[in-house]
Amino acid sequence: MAIEKGTEIDPAKGKLGVLLVGLGAVSTTFIAGVEAIKAGLAEPIGSLTQMGTIRLGKRTENRSPAIKDFVPLAGLNDLVFGAWDIFPESAYDAAMHAGVLEKDLLAKLKTPLQKIKPMQAVFDQNYVKRLNGENVKKGKNKFDLAEQLIAEIEEFKRKNKCARLVMVWAASTEIFLKQHGVYKTLKSFEQAMRDDHKAIAPSMIYAYAALKLGIPFANGAPNLTVDVPALVELAEQNNVPVCGKDFKTGQTLMKTILAPGLKSRMLGLHGWYSTNILGNRDGEVLDDPESFKTKEESKLSVLEHILQPDVYPELYKDFSHVVRINYYPPRGDNKEGWDNIDIFGWLGYKMQIKVDFLCRDSILAAPLVLDLALFLDLAQRVRMKGVQEWLSFYFKSPMTAPGLYPEHDIFIQLMKLKNTLRHLRGEDLITHLGLEYYD
Repeated sequence: MAIEKGTEIDPAKGKLGVLLVGLGAVSTTFIAGVEAIKAGLAEPIGSLTQMGTIRLGKRTENRSPAIKDFVPLAGLNDLVFGAWDIFPESAYDAAMHAGVLEKDLLAKLKTPLQKIKPMQAVFDQNYVKRLNGENVKKGKNKFDLAEQLIAEIEEFKRKNKCARLVMVWAASTEIFLKQHGVYKTLKSFEQAMRDDHKAIAPSMIYAYAALKLGIPFANGAPNLTVDVPALVELAEQNNVPVCGKDFKTGQTLMKTILAPGLKSRMLGLHGWYSTNILGNRDGEVLDDPESFKTKEESKLSVLEHILQPDVYPELYKDFSHVVRINYYPPRGDNKEGWDNIDIFGWLGYKMQIKVDFLCRDSILAAPLVLDLALFLDLAQRVRMKGVQEWLSFYFKSPMTAPGLYPEHDIFIQLMKLKNTLRHLRGEDLITHLGLEYYD
């Protein structure tokens, strides 16, 4: 069902519960950031929903409202946080342990952060080899674990008096899984959960529980999770919006900014060598080859789709693309991404670009969690369901309809997102044609 132009949007009344799977560096940086902004200690830098504007009509009309004034989004004061984690420490202790934010800032936020204690996680070390924790649910099978989650989510909603909920996977990368026969239908998926089938990863159990309850779900890791036919079927059936996969933060963010620029000028590419060093929990998990394989698949697909070697074989056929991730504990959350890019121009003359991005992974990811929570809640209040491709802007490996290639160019993704908002509000889409100014 297509959403009509200028469709009715239900108001954002009451509290919005944001349920986070994983209370590590990303989740604690997100929660602490929202609390800091509410307390007037910081600005919401990096968040499109909080700082972005949207142009409406012709350039001569000078209409560029803030996005949060243009569409009815939940306010930061209406957000309530819940989380699951394999470690029992509070959001305050977890944030101190993650070491992303300064201790003096966390001291000012200690009271709200200490109140957030993680629920017992659905976890199986077979899917994340390098981690182990004690704060873990037990159940007779995976279906039983899903039912435990469902009961827990309903209790959270009641206890915190939430009007609506959204769920975001902000936990570690699971081992690489290929599409499997048990994912084909909801019936086969549920039977596989009862059979404790190894194709059902913990992240899928969370996604199933959310979708059964009609809760929008965003997948911030490269795991398959909700990107399987059975769960997309459940999302459609229960009128729930879903999106993923893998938050677009450091090195891949740079690729989706730089590669469209090279292609727009018809500059060729011989090779793109990328290496990362990071020392946080994510780095430790990705030190395992099976988890790295999941991440690698997500990172490698970006250039192929942007550069279109089949369309431009003279420029991009058989370019070399190498991605490395090295766990280096001294760095903590301060990731460093090196890119060596071998390009060629007029008459085939060779040139090079070197990028050294000293980024902070969780600082880049936290505003994405906020935007996704607010936009997914908006999508549900508009009665949008299934895959939300307009939210591709936030992901390395965006979900799409079957048989449709994903759009990776960040500038096209942003246009897609803003045009979706214009459509919802009954405004004309912006094509950037510009001829009307010269008639």
